[in-house]
Amino acid sequence: MATDNPLLSDAPLPAFSKIRAPDVVPAIDAILSDYQTGIDALVAPDAPRDFEHVMLQQERLDQRLARAWSPVSHLHAVADTKELRAAYEEAEEKITDFGTALGQNRDLYAAVQAVADAPGLAQRTRPERALVEQSLRDFRLSGVSLEEPARTRFREIANELAKLTTAFSNAVLDATDAWHEHVEDERDLAGIPESGRAVLREYARERELAGWLATLKQPAVQAVLTYADNRSLRERVYWAYQTRASDQGPDAGKFDNSERMEKILALRHEAARLLGFANAAEESLATKMAKSPSEVLAFLRDLITRAKPVAQRELEELRDFARQELSLETLESWDVAYASEKLRKARYDLDEEQLKAYFPLPSVLNGLFLVAGKLYGITVEPARERVDVWHPDVRYCEVRDASGQLVAGVYLDLYARSGKRGGAWMDVCRARFRDGDMTQLPIAFLTCNFGPPADGHPSLLTHDDVLTMFHEFGHGLHHMLTRIDLPSIGGIDGVEWDAVELPSQFMENFCWNREALDLFAKHWSSGARLPDELFDKMLAARHFQAGMFLCRQLEFALFDFLLHADYDPARGAQVMETLEAARREAAVLYPPAWQRFPHAFTHIFSGGYAAGYYSYLWAEVLSADAFGAFEEHAGDRGGVIDAATGARFRDEFLAVGASRPALESFIAFRGRPPQPDALLKSYGLMADASASAGVAV
Repeated sequence: MATDNPLLSDAPLPAFSKIRAPDVVPAIDAILSDYQTGIDALVAPDAPRDFEHVMLQQERLDQRLARAWSPVSHLHAVADTKELRAAYEEAEEKITDFGTALGQNRDLYAAVQAVADAPGLAQRTRPERALVEQSLRDFRLSGVSLEEPARTRFREIANELAKLTTAFSNAVLDATDAWHEHVEDERDLAGIPESGRAVLREYARERELAGWLATLKQPAVQAVLTYADNRSLRERVYWAYQTRASDQGPDAGKFDNSERMEKILALRHEAARLLGFANAAEESLATKMAKSPSEVLAFLRDLITRAKPVAQRELEELRDFARQELSLETLESWDVAYASEKLRKARYDLDEEQLKAYFPLPSVLNGLFLVAGKLYGITVEPARERVDVWHPDVRYCEVRDASGQLVAGVYLDLYARSGKRGGAWMDVCRARFRDGDMTQLPIAFLTCNFGPPADGHPSLLTHDDVLTMFHEFGHGLHHMLTRIDLPSIGGIDGVEWDAVELPSQFMENFCWNREALDLFAKHWSSGARLPDELFDKMLAARHFQAGMFLCRQLEFALFDFLLHADYDPARGAQVMETLEAARREAAVLYPPAWQRFPHAFTHIFSGGYAAGYYSYLWAEVLSADAFGAFEEHAGDRGGVIDAATGARFRDEFLAVGASRPALESFIAFRGRPPQPDALLKSYGLMADASASAGVAV
């Protein structure tokens, strides 16, 4: 094989422009072969059974694979092609098979157990002990104790699940890219502000069309559903978006995920049962803060009890407004965002379009870096030397500490385009790893799908977009500011899944703070700061329809958890029936019968949130309570962007990764356990809520 394969390079950063689909499988084959040779040597009878030769060697082998696979999986998400997809799927199958076999390698398990049993382990550092403990746990969750035929069956399930979840994600991407509607008469876009029309015009230009193009990319969907006076256009966009990859909609059956969902849930349940768990929900909690399914369900249902009455009142207000002011006798799902925006404007005189002018993306990005700098003593600046990227819009920034020392890096890919998965996320490019004299710095991917610059002005963000940017960079800071030198427990890796959202949700709070907004909320053309009048309106409207929003999140979380906790092989998945049951408990607004939201619910069917979507709300308790420490400082002495409190948050939470339990890290920072009512307070619902039911978090 060629020696110039870019995926086999040891360079600090990937050479994205050189990576080709034919490079993928040969590189993975070579790395997995070397990995196996390394494991064989590690478990040889005469090999040492100490931390350096067992645990560190595994970290080395794993990092070599990660350095090659991370850029490939990232390109699959942001620059997908038919050739890359085929190579990715072939390589993913090999990696999954290898990883499952590794997790069931009893000789390797015995070697790790020998390290755990050695008298010297107690004298090792807390991160080193945590690595051993988590490794043993992961072996058990990989079926190391299974006997045949269960052992082989578990491996088969892992491989099949990898294929199915990838196919699920591909179907959503393909269905999203497949639909568009060409708009040639500008009168059909009445109500959509100029910035929204500019996005639609840009999508038309991409396809060399005149006029405008409604697509299923998030900026276009948002523009149409929130602002278009044309109710029929709203309905068509909603219909196409909410039936993606299903048996309904414009491409009914072509990208249908129905059968994949059935198989995914069946296989997850079977795997959990093989490991001795009652169901996949119970298995998922083995790596989370919550201790039992009943605890999670009690947490969700307690919130439903307190939020639903508020949401019901909000919905009735919206229906009354839509009927009286918009002549909408029946409020349909495609009317909700439109009517809500009209009501918000009427009630608070808050014009989102006017607000967007103060959130040009370059300024927001610079302000985000300034906030992080003031909190954590870092600087985030464009790289001093050219860095190879996968698209001209991508930027790479370096993170330096107060002394100017380089500590991390981050790729920023912020605009929506074809071939790029929707949504926003942070992922790992490189993990922090110190091995002797070598230190590999943490590198993050930060991906969003904002509308691109158009018609001579920069990309203008909604306030929700600003929240998204701060959220994802919060994940990035968790990864980049780690001081743990062992990749498996540094940054976000190994952190309990229902705590991993704490740093991201925590950062969102600064988007509502005058002190922080003054760093970046400036008019795109005049540079004027956000007026006090507009800021006051923002704050007044902050909790607008908070009950409806919270109930929607509770609907998603309850649906996900019941789907995995109540699975019965005799009945099958019953996806839509389970969704209906969750809606009866949590929802106040019911969509049309043809809506197929689950078929594009990538978080739980192809992401890491299976039986874990509740973690957004669980972690929001932690993040709201953590931000309370900054608010208390502001009340005592000054602003919330406090370097001393930020240093403590960095030291006690961001920097320690999974080297200790997240609850212990939270208490070390806050000085006490989290208070459940912090979430309701953050939503402005405390006045409407009864006393806390005392659910432990």
